[in-house]
Amino acid sequence: MALLRSSKHVSVDEENPYWMSFSDIMSGLLVIFILASVILILQLMELREQAEQERERLQDQVVEVEEEIKLLRKAEEVRKNILTEAAEILQKRGIQVEVSENSTVLRIPNQLLGFDTGADQIGQQYQDTAHEIGEVLRQLISQENRSDYLDTVFVEGHTDSRPFNGRLCGEKGNWCLSTFRAISLWQFWERALPTGAKLSSLTNGEGKPLFSVSGYAETRPVVENQRTEDDYSKNRRIDIRFTIRRPSSEDYEKVRDKVELTR
Repeated sequence: MALLRSSKHVSVDEENPYWMSFSDIMSGLLVIFILASVILILQLMELREQAEQERERLQDQVVEVEEEIKLLRKAEEVRKNILTEAAEILQKRGIQVEVSENSTVLRIPNQLLGFDTGADQIGQQYQDTAHEIGEVLRQLISQENRSDYLDTVFVEGHTDSRPFNGRLCGEKGNWCLSTFRAISLWQFWERALPTGAKLSSLTNGEGKPLFSVSGYAETRPVVENQRTEDDYSKNRRIDIRFTIRRPSSEDYEKVRDKVELTR
């Protein structure tokens, strides 16, 4: 009987020759599935880590952009405060200057400096007024590191529309005359202000001289249609134009790239 049972068992295995091979295949597939799952999990973890790093990088870039915007707003605020305070202080001293062109220019009318037609020198009777204007500008720009937010302060000369052919200017005409008027005021400030309070000692955030001189001839009139002596007089003036530090084209390109990355 024992031999019979043994023989029967062997015959069952012989009837299923592929049973062990199928089991091995299933075991192998299970191992492959497990390995694939592990690899997938690792890849997902890596992708998640990369996404987190990218998110943090974008957040840092957004912070940088916001800081640039804050700096620009601060610079605009500093410029506006300088101009407003200068006008208020000078008004209290009886000197009527104007703040114009979106709070970027301190306009000194001709009656405060007395430029006659074809003249570029400040008359003796106007020098005290010119001195006070320079003194107030130096005082206000020097406060609280305000000059760090400025780029350039232009002393701009302007003429009326009548042609000028003076001996020194020749064919350069009003371009020469307007520039000489700005130079005249600047040189007066350099002579009149104390050694430790000269405007030429002021520098911008890059350490470069803050003040510059320019002339615009009759190209930027206050009164377009000049017919009367009063019209001509209003255009003979000095403008003190404040420009602030602004982002460079490279900075704008960086912002553009950051915006595109967030899309």
